[in-house]
Amino acid sequence: MKKKYAGALAILIMAFCSFESPKPPVKYPYQNAALPVEKRVADLLSRMTVAEKIKQLDMYSGHEVANMKGHESVSYSDSSRISIGTEGIGSVHDLYPLTSDISNQIQRYAVEHTRLGIPVLFIEEGLHGYSGLGSTTFPVPLALAGAWDTTLVHQAGRIIATEMRAHGVAMVLGPVLCLPRDPRWGRVEETYGEDPYLAAADGVAMVKGLQGNKVSDPDAVLAEPKHFAVHGIPEAGSNTAPVNMGEREARSSFLYVFEKAIKEGGALGMMAAYSELDGIPCVDNKWLLKDVLRKEWGFKGFVLSDLGAIKMSMVNHRVAANTADALAQTLAAGLDMQFYDFPHTELMSAIKKALATKQLSINELDRAVGDVLRVKFMLGLFDHPYVDESLIKKVFHTEASQAVALKAAQEGISLLKNNNGLLPLNSNTHSVAVIGPLAASTYLGGYANTEGKGVAILEALKQKAGSDMKIEYEAGYSTKDTSAAKQSDELQKAVGLVNHSDVAVVVLGEDIGEVGEGKDRSNLDLNKRQTRLIEALQQTGKPIAVVLFNGRPLCINFVAKKIPAIVESWFLGEAGGSAIADVLLGKINPSGKLPMTFPRSTGQIPYYYNHKPTSRHVYVDQDTSALFPFGHGLSYTAFAYSGLNFSQKSIPVNGSVNISVTIKNTGKVAGTEVVQFYIRDVVSSVTTPIKSLKGFSRISLKPGESGKAQFKLSTEELKIWNREMKHVVEPGEFKVMVGSSSEDIRQRGSFWVK
Repeated sequence: MKKKYAGALAILIMAFCSFESPKPPVKYPYQNAALPVEKRVADLLSRMTVAEKIKQLDMYSGHEVANMKGHESVSYSDSSRISIGTEGIGSVHDLYPLTSDISNQIQRYAVEHTRLGIPVLFIEEGLHGYSGLGSTTFPVPLALAGAWDTTLVHQAGRIIATEMRAHGVAMVLGPVLCLPRDPRWGRVEETYGEDPYLAAADGVAMVKGLQGNKVSDPDAVLAEPKHFAVHGIPEAGSNTAPVNMGEREARSSFLYVFEKAIKEGGALGMMAAYSELDGIPCVDNKWLLKDVLRKEWGFKGFVLSDLGAIKMSMVNHRVAANTADALAQTLAAGLDMQFYDFPHTELMSAIKKALATKQLSINELDRAVGDVLRVKFMLGLFDHPYVDESLIKKVFHTEASQAVALKAAQEGISLLKNNNGLLPLNSNTHSVAVIGPLAASTYLGGYANTEGKGVAILEALKQKAGSDMKIEYEAGYSTKDTSAAKQSDELQKAVGLVNHSDVAVVVLGEDIGEVGEGKDRSNLDLNKRQTRLIEALQQTGKPIAVVLFNGRPLCINFVAKKIPAIVESWFLGEAGGSAIADVLLGKINPSGKLPMTFPRSTGQIPYYYNHKPTSRHVYVDQDTSALFPFGHGLSYTAFAYSGLNFSQKSIPVNGSVNISVTIKNTGKVAGTEVVQFYIRDVVSSVTTPIKSLKGFSRISLKPGESGKAQFKLSTEELKIWNREMKHVVEPGEFKVMVGSSSEDIRQRGSFWVK
């Protein structure tokens, strides 16, 4: 070696050694976490083949990706056990049981054994608890809405996200933000009720809870509101049926909830609905998916099809001639990923065909792929693809999480009727007959952990009643098809037990086969066996408290008229039985309020409180009012309202007004009241509802104690879509109604917008 080269080499070695350690070079710009996400997306797109792009728009089921046997772990080094190939895939769904080591092994294969190392997005259910084994299960969303407590909803979202991400799941299929204005629809339990304001408040709280501070954090998941849009009032209450509604009404109510989830909640996922809206399938609706969602609301996430919804455009809606046509239409309209619509090879060939025939442009394909990649970058999957396998033991089904589930269940219970103070059961009650198969049910609610079990009402009462109160049980009827003699024998045993007891607690509602997705109903009456049971028990003359165990409002006219006490529990998750026992025994004072109107008959449907002035339910054969109104819920104490006050009586079109009211506990026990603020636009250019919820406040008071419920109303909540379809505040008088329900108004006043 020549001296001059040796000297230069020595200098280089010294310079090299002066650094602590060299950083590995960045292989591609998209692997550089310091670059803006959009640059990383653009760089990765430029390196992808058409086949690799199409693969990112595809969802695989768990059994396709990992050939598992029971709880046996996969091995990423064995290509026969993981089927991803070299081109990668977009997402994986329905992988149970999914543990962190399994998700890490699959992810490692995707990162190390595909050409570009694009990570997989694991997507699972989690409407009121991660659907994985042993997770914390909260009340169904309808019951969460019944608590009127957005802080509690946010806490539930944080727990769900933490448990899911610890398993490697980075996206949840929820929340459901449909407004269920036809309770015959089987999925009512999955929603936050009929009101736009309440559903939006809960939806934003859940989205923020799920997504946390940053979606790349190890305790956050991507929220995916569904079903976009106007899916909750299908024709005849039948899932996937057409929706017939104009743009103004859609924007004023149904779209409002999703807009809040995007603009205030920051949701990064969206699921397009099965249904058609004004003749256009939602998966093919450019106005919905591009003009409104992306351009108006600034959505930066990706849109997933509902399961098989794209295929419906071809098979059911008949707006597409073939698979290539269906995929070209939906991608051009703004959808990004299929959900088991077509087999993987068919998806690949159909999109390639659409590109070749110019039905689909490469720019639209890149847009869709870019949406999926952007989300994966934002989730941090490229930079931190693996989860800490020690997290599960630290965060899964903790005592703190279980305490939140119990509190949510307690707050979600509504006391609908309590004549002569039958409830709570007191020291004079020595024997209780618990009647009905649903009293022994441990059902958690739809889309919950299928292996999980809640606490049955019967078991909880036995545990909590104490030695001085005897708890006995009879089913009263069989849920199975048995002989008439057998059914009669069951009934007589129940009647006999009630006759020899001080009080009866009868659990009625919906058997599991009557409620949930795909279980729409033509009527909302109790089934014949339950009707026969409660009529026979009422004839005994013994005090009866009915507990409702159901996923939607029911027509319970006989119960409402003849039974002195009624408790609405919905499906309360893992702690449901304990919460109901606490309410029946007076350990908890109920504070829940109905998030939906109870109609008197199916013939009144649709029946929701914030209807237009000319919407009438006047019939010659029944009462015109609701059986139980929206917002209704009693307490073991009483509350007096007084002193409605406005910070100012006149505000500008861009102003706000502070409204307060004094609440006093006039009873003998502590309790919590949900104070509800409604408004009415007195004169407007287009018709508006007779009243609309615009605020609510939970206030807890000791006996004799007073407090103020306060609400700030901005003119943003006074906007309407006028005759020119402009979103504006119109000057004029606005009436304010404050009360304990939509019908129980205690204070009234007005203010003006100048």
